[in-house]
Amino acid sequence: MKPIDLRERIATAFAVELASTPPMSLRAAGEVDVGRPPPPFDPAQDAPSNEYLEQHAYDLPFLDSESWRFYLPRLLALAVADARASSNAVDGLLESLRPPDREPPRLASLSSEQEAIVASVLKYVAFGEGAAHCEAASTALEEWWGEAPLYRPRRYVALYLPSEPSER
Repeated sequence: MKPIDLRERIATAFAVELASTPPMSLRAAGEVDVGRPPPPFDPAQDAPSNEYLEQHAYDLPFLDSESWRFYLPRLLALAVADARASSNAVDGLLESLRPPDREPPRLASLSSEQEAIVASVLKYVAFGEGAAHCEAASTALEEWWGEAPLYRPRRYVALYLPSEPSER
């Protein structure tokens, strides 16, 4: 699949998330990480530019599910935009796509369409020529998003990972 096709599928599947405002920004998650109260979302300070995503890449674990879903399509698009470039934001994304899932769930909170896109992006990053993050993307596929995941509860495998004949 071509990067432009993946980016279009990401935009379509995550249209609601892309148009929303997260309950917690990555900047606020960084404050939680160091034990301070989270500041409210500020559209000026928390605009999710590539620089912002790079700066706060390792604050993803401190986000709730809804806030994580707000940043997920932006991070997926960043991963597709230049799979050959090293990126803290893509590293953070790939770590956030690995089990264990949390309660309430993040990984299992996506629709079947969104999950299929995540799997497609991971395959693109894992198997693309010269990809900088191939090992981490392969690990996420093996553990949760692939055809026979090691740690994904069985009830989710059949429900959320529809086959994609064009990729087989």
